[in-house]
Amino acid sequence: MSASETITRWRYRLIPDHVVGEILSKNWIDNAIPIIFLGIAVAIFSVILPGILSPGSLAILARVLGEYLFIAIGMTLVLKAGGIDLSVGSNFALCNFGALYLVNALGLPLVVVIPAILLLGGLVGAVNGFLVGYLRLRAFLTTLVTLILVRAIVELLSLKYSLAAAYSATPVPAWDFLGAANILNVPFSLVVAAVAAVATHILMTRLRFGWHLSAVGGSRRSAYNIGLPVKRIVAQTYIFSGVFTAAGSLFYASRLGSTSGTVGVGLEIIILTAAVLGGNSLGGGRGSVAKAVIGTMIVVLVSNALIRMGLRTGASELVLGTIMLVAVAIDVKWMKNRLKVLNKAYVSPTYLALPPNPETREGSGSVYEVNNKLGDADVIGKGELDGPEDVILDEDDNLYCGSRHGDVVRFFAPDYTRHEVYAHIGGHPLGMAFNRDHELVVCVGGMGLYKITREREVVKLSDETNRSLLSVIDDSRMRLADDLDIAPDGRIFFSEATIRYNTSEWMLDAIEARGNGRLICYDPRDGSSRTLLSNLKFPNGICMTDDGESFLFAQTWDCSISRYWYDGPKKGQWEKVIPDLPGYPDNINRASDGHFWCGLVGMRSPTFDLALQMPQYRKRMVYRVAADEWMYPNMNFGCLIKFDIDGNILEVLWDREGAKHPSLTSIREHKGKLYLGGLFNDRIGVYDIPGADPNWTGIKHYWGDKKDG
Repeated sequence: MSASETITRWRYRLIPDHVVGEILSKNWIDNAIPIIFLGIAVAIFSVILPGILSPGSLAILARVLGEYLFIAIGMTLVLKAGGIDLSVGSNFALCNFGALYLVNALGLPLVVVIPAILLLGGLVGAVNGFLVGYLRLRAFLTTLVTLILVRAIVELLSLKYSLAAAYSATPVPAWDFLGAANILNVPFSLVVAAVAAVATHILMTRLRFGWHLSAVGGSRRSAYNIGLPVKRIVAQTYIFSGVFTAAGSLFYASRLGSTSGTVGVGLEIIILTAAVLGGNSLGGGRGSVAKAVIGTMIVVLVSNALIRMGLRTGASELVLGTIMLVAVAIDVKWMKNRLKVLNKAYVSPTYLALPPNPETREGSGSVYEVNNKLGDADVIGKGELDGPEDVILDEDDNLYCGSRHGDVVRFFAPDYTRHEVYAHIGGHPLGMAFNRDHELVVCVGGMGLYKITREREVVKLSDETNRSLLSVIDDSRMRLADDLDIAPDGRIFFSEATIRYNTSEWMLDAIEARGNGRLICYDPRDGSSRTLLSNLKFPNGICMTDDGESFLFAQTWDCSISRYWYDGPKKGQWEKVIPDLPGYPDNINRASDGHFWCGLVGMRSPTFDLALQMPQYRKRMVYRVAADEWMYPNMNFGCLIKFDIDGNILEVLWDREGAKHPSLTSIREHKGKLYLGGLFNDRIGVYDIPGADPNWTGIKHYWGDKKDG
């Protein structure tokens, strides 16, 4: 290998662009920005005010943080639904006054005070929710009016009852505990706020309400069209905001006991700044509790620092307003240009040098020499099928195949002129196999692994697997389950061609030439799915061997066929059986003589082989040239190979003209004939195998006669 090749390999494997793309697509950068802001704020104020991070100062900050955090969590829920709540400051003041009056003037116990104040805050939120959610009034103007009205109520109550609320003749036990107590040297208010934050995080990310909330915030019209109760969900967020605001006011009232008219004034600006600075979007649909926590920490730190710096009245509000303006500007600009950044980073070609391309020319004497043996093959269902990627036959000689329309189609023996939709799955059925119970197991592109019972019931087996512990990207969900085979003990081994692209984007995976695929094992005994091998180049066909310990699999873009041991002394090991095919292998299936058939979905070309060694060229091609002008692998010739377990090529069948059976993706031998499937074909081919066993069937050979069990 030359020095330039070594450098190119190192360059394109050290920091893959696709990792950057996945980071951006998972909003990691959205979380990184507020963390950076927090680090900058800590560094600056630690220098300007050396004692700001002292234990005493941190104790005060922690109590304020706990109180503000409640309100910020409620604001996050409202923002994620696409709303805004400007009444939190007035609601906070009202609940603060109500708590002090119930405790000091009436002497009520906490078991009465706490629910009553939470109910009061929720009532204010319910008013906002009814006006904004059900009457569909403008959130900004509505909550602004609510702010004014609730503030007026607080001032009227203060004029008449402030003295009674400020002083207590009969102290309520445990009232001071709320604002002054510690648990393991952590303020009680912060502990409760942390519990509320965790609970809200679970609500937003793991429960149905959170998923509905994201849908409503992303597009209310779309959420309504799919049947979500948009009005109710929006109203509920304001109720949550009111309850959380009331919770924060309880701790504030217990800590300070102030009935001053300035309580809660400007709090809506502080909380909005905290929410937006943390990364929650004002446009809705994007937000999290973690972002609210980070933003609140920044705002509490900055506010405390500004007070300690002794700035004049109004200066603190000016600074916070400026910070909020910057946060909003970043939010708007990032959302506007985010997809552009993603598009430039997501496709990430790498260096791939294939072995020399074997000779295929007619008269060359090569084992792969071109012939036209498939030129006279018959056809089934011509013009009636669309993309029969795999074909399989049952014990009654009926033929099954997939369709791009999401159907499994059954052709009836013996002449295969009649057909029906055997089952509708929804995704494109790809690889197929019968299990011991003669149920059809199918890999479905974009959906996962399914089976069709003998009663034609479609059952999902698996659509996710374990996530790799050290993987930056989320590789748990299945994007492109491709081909499968079933071990004698019932375990299903199948390939996922790529964890990054969907079925329609297979060409991007070819251009990347990166190990985006994996092999997966599904165990029906416990319903688990686990990854066996990762970083494979579009793994495809799977076929069990006769030793009961291994199976063969193809890597399409690597132009190779390998063997993997799942049991026995060599368990977990794999090796290449054929490292240098002249084309791109697809499905592998058993032959009647104990060997194996494999279809080549396309043939290698010197131009594309050279392009695989030029990552920058392929990257520029994707970004600067229209997709229909990209360089594609050669997919115009049909070719089948037969090989033994050691990788020796025994027979090669070509459709030289590429007219009747081009781009073959699967082969099934059944009673002396080969049945040919193709992802881009509109028919199934039938080829008579000279000298083949006319009674051999794959299902009976592997599982035995159905009558024998």
